Amino acid sequence: MLNIRSQAGLTFDDVLLVPRYSNIVSRSHVHTSTRLSRNIELAIPILSANMDTVTESQMAIAMARAGGIGIIHRFMTLDDEAQEIARVKRAEGYVVEQPRKISPDATLQEAIKLMQSHSVGGLVVVDQNQCVVGMLTTRDVRFVKEGHQSVSSWMTPLTRLITAPPDTSLEQAREILQQHRIEKLPLVDSTGRLAGLITAKDIIRMQEHPKASKDTKGRLRVGGAIGIKPGSLERIEKLLAQGVDVLVIDIAHGHSENALKMIREVRRAFGNVELIAGNVATAAGTRDLCEAGVDAVKVGVGPGSICITRVVTGFGMPQLTAVAESAEVARAYNVPIIADGGIRTSGDIVKVLAAGASSVMLGSLLAGTTESPGMTVVRQGRKYKVTRGMASLGATLGRYTVESATEITEKDLEQIVPEGVEAAVPFRGNLSEVLTQLIGGLQSGLSYCGAHTIGELQEKAEFIPITLAGLRESLPHDVEQF
Repeated sequence: MLNIRSQAGLTFDDVLLVPRYSNIVSRSHVHTSTRLSRNIELAIPILSANMDTVTESQMAIAMARAGGIGIIHRFMTLDDEAQEIARVKRAEGYVVEQPRKISPDATLQEAIKLMQSHSVGGLVVVDQNQCVVGMLTTRDVRFVKEGHQSVSSWMTPLTRLITAPPDTSLEQAREILQQHRIEKLPLVDSTGRLAGLITAKDIIRMQEHPKASKDTKGRLRVGGAIGIKPGSLERIEKLLAQGVDVLVIDIAHGHSENALKMIREVRRAFGNVELIAGNVATAAGTRDLCEAGVDAVKVGVGPGSICITRVVTGFGMPQLTAVAESAEVARAYNVPIIADGGIRTSGDIVKVLAAGASSVMLGSLLAGTTESPGMTVVRQGRKYKVTRGMASLGATLGRYTVESATEITEKDLEQIVPEGVEAAVPFRGNLSEVLTQLIGGLQSGLSYCGAHTIGELQEKAEFIPITLAGLRESLPHDVEQF
């Protein structure tokens, strides 16, 4: 006899939320803040997926500035992923703790190359004892023709340089920068050694992005994905050294001994590092991950637009049911749920948050943005960006090459069974434009429920199943669309 559940699983197009009385006069009066994990909060409930056509440092920086967070994918070398994390952490902050430095004896050509490679506008010039002797900026070398000259001949020397002590407050730094009409303020300790750098650009960015996801040092938050293969603990150590805020154990089937073993190993080796694991699709899977000690659970097996796990394996769970059942269990452990996959519209975000998720992970929706690392192509006069599932053939080949450091053979190729596809998504412009639409829709959804917060939405939400006729009624119909 078949073992079949008595109730059908539901996903986004199977239900609608029932409108309720609302005293909200403007959608701007609702709050979209949420918990990413036990100890990290976000201003918006959105993560960019750890896919190689979605999230590298440019996407992660833009996501954090918007109030969400990006998870850097792991399908690159250990050093490359660490460097991507470092770029995000150095993008801004109240104090740049390790500013780029150069020797006064270096050439201008070396200085210019260093500034370009690290995308910085200035270098602190230090002697062999790490004492500050000057500052060299792009403005100093803008019209340089002979790069063989020394840095010392073009820098602003310490005698003319404005500096401040390491304990300078943000307000004090702002006043010094304004008073002296300068853009960079080196922090120098009592022995003359470099202790940090404050830039006008970073202060301006803080004002421009008041909801940005920041750590306690004012740096943008970022996550890093890890696997379960040998060498993963070494990768973690390197990512933590660069300041990664949260680790994501990234495997297709998170309810497995491999995942649970990795969680235990991470806890033994690194203690209370913030840890997310998944993907799972059941209450049992969520319970096992929570008891193993994770800080958030990623839910979703097969709902993604470029995932074919359900077709290849026959396994999966409709996403709303998977999230609702997982959230009910996770609530007892005070562990947030991240809904990963299947989101196509802002309405889907509202539905899955109402079902119990604290945040959503987006892949294809963000793959078409300027900030995604995917390749841009033109088809019939329209721009697209290439995206792919991380279990697709191309991604699997790339992962094999990175992990084994060898060329793939024909025999290896025959063993691959892809569970994802490669596709093109329409170019959608800047990430900020996409997020504005998604968050605006979420805010409207909260107002339709009379909910001021995501938590209140989950308390008040009432779902109603709909038929195919109800779905057709929900979409544009009986009109000619422009």
